[in-house]
Amino acid sequence: MTRRTATGLGLSLGLGLVAALCVPPTGGCAANCPGQAAAEPAPSLTAHLTPLPAVPPTPALASRPLSLVLDGSSFSLTDAFAILDGRPVTATLAPSARTTMSRTRAGALAALEGRRVYGWNQALGPLKDRPLTMAQQERFQRNILRSHAAGVGDPLPDDVVRLALILKANQLARGRAGVRPELPQRLLDLVNAGVVPRMPQIGSLGTGDLQPHAAAGLAAIGEEAPVRYRGQEGPASEVLPRAGLARSFTLQAGEALPIVSGGTVLAATLAHAVHRATTLADQAEGAFALFMEATRAERSALDARTHAERHIPEENAVAARLRALVAGSRWMTEEGRRRLSAEPRVQDAVSVRAAPHILAGLRHALADARRTLTREANSSTFNPLIFRRERGRGYEFVTGGNWDGSIMGHLADTLNAEITDVGVLSQELSGRLLSPRWSYGLPANLAGPPVGLNSGMVQVQTVAAALVPEMQVRASPAGTLSRPVKDGQEDHNTMAMASARHLHENLDRLEIVLAVQYLMAAQGIDLIAGTMAGLPLGAATARLRAELRRYVAPLGDDRYQTPDLERAIQLVRERRLVPDMKVSPS
Repeated sequence: MTRRTATGLGLSLGLGLVAALCVPPTGGCAANCPGQAAAEPAPSLTAHLTPLPAVPPTPALASRPLSLVLDGSSFSLTDAFAILDGRPVTATLAPSARTTMSRTRAGALAALEGRRVYGWNQALGPLKDRPLTMAQQERFQRNILRSHAAGVGDPLPDDVVRLALILKANQLARGRAGVRPELPQRLLDLVNAGVVPRMPQIGSLGTGDLQPHAAAGLAAIGEEAPVRYRGQEGPASEVLPRAGLARSFTLQAGEALPIVSGGTVLAATLAHAVHRATTLADQAEGAFALFMEATRAERSALDARTHAERHIPEENAVAARLRALVAGSRWMTEEGRRRLSAEPRVQDAVSVRAAPHILAGLRHALADARRTLTREANSSTFNPLIFRRERGRGYEFVTGGNWDGSIMGHLADTLNAEITDVGVLSQELSGRLLSPRWSYGLPANLAGPPVGLNSGMVQVQTVAAALVPEMQVRASPAGTLSRPVKDGQEDHNTMAMASARHLHENLDRLEIVLAVQYLMAAQGIDLIAGTMAGLPLGAATARLRAELRRYVAPLGDDRYQTPDLERAIQLVRERRLVPDMKVSPS
């Protein structure tokens, strides 16, 4: 970090220079330095600051591999999130799962005698009535993958692909698909070797993961489908031997359909969204706490008694975390409010008083999604399924619709609505900071003196205002837009992948909207730090503000704003503004 000091600037800048706007000379900051500053930002200070370097990358995740033994019933979201964070993983099938799969495979082949079974000795989709011979099976398996691998668009992130393959292997390990244990182990071999099939994002209707998993299936059998390995992309037929894997893998009867059937790509994509949204929910609470400090808000909005009367566990938890974030603050007191206004604060605006409930809505949706994903990861989502007969001997095929992704798709739509509402709230709070009347005395536009000569952060806030309508448009639920395809054989489709993609797009936008709020709330705090001298911020909010100020200096004279906002966005994306909850609720 570049060393920055106030030495040599002269005493004419006033006592505000002593605190140097609380921008630490070596990247650190005392927890309560805002309350020790003595004046508003000096107009010439920022002109003398050395440009800040880019935010360094986050520390590497633990290099110790995550070792998974898949049995089809005990995969956890904790493991899923570790995979999504890029942690190295090795996975294999449990011996019990291998035994179950081999037994079911033998039973399935015996049950085929004298029966016509979809995807085994009958063709697929609108061609379901066309029979196939056993001699056609190997070619049929390849053709299923080739014909279904028609997706386009940007590929799914590598860690999402890894998770999707592991989820598929775990579901197959349940022994209801009738495949050999060698098939899921082949998928795991790709993961263990660091080979990532290229899964295009566009094409799935949420009626199974037909297109993306077909692409992965082609890679697994060693066809020309592209894979990534050690930073390079090439056809699987060439890359697999370089990764130490057999060039080819032959699928047998009934093994291609379970690869493409089911919702594991959807589940992996939704799990990724849940992981991202959880971090952003944490940071939304941190940004709101900083806003409360900047506006010297009333604590009554966080009173535990009020929230207990609503009987919403997530709301109680949000309010408790917010109380912890502002614990120790003397800005949010009658004394703090009198520093800028002689008039009593009757009550804060709706956006402040209802914020714990609004933020709890996102937490509630996340809890629903976690329960669903844990269940989904340990379920059989193929068609057909194979069961031991309840009466008599042997096994039987049962046709159903377990691949349907409606519930996950509707959860993605609900999460998107909640994410968008948090974005709307954040943008509204940022907008309040621009108005001296709405912010209870902050300088207009959050401008450094002289206000007017300096225009401040009005256009920074406009960035958030520009993104919120985009979020609102993309929050329209795709799950209600079913349309029939495939000659009416698939006459209801969940459109769940569209829902998941829109959700991720809005998570991208929310990162920016929250970065705007963090930047503006910290600026509001710095602008009145002199007036609030002697009154500390809450310990946790002071740490949040100090982390931001390690990389973005307060705004005195107007300056080029894009680099500041880009740094703040990077801080949000790299989870550097997640609140450090070291303070007990009070």
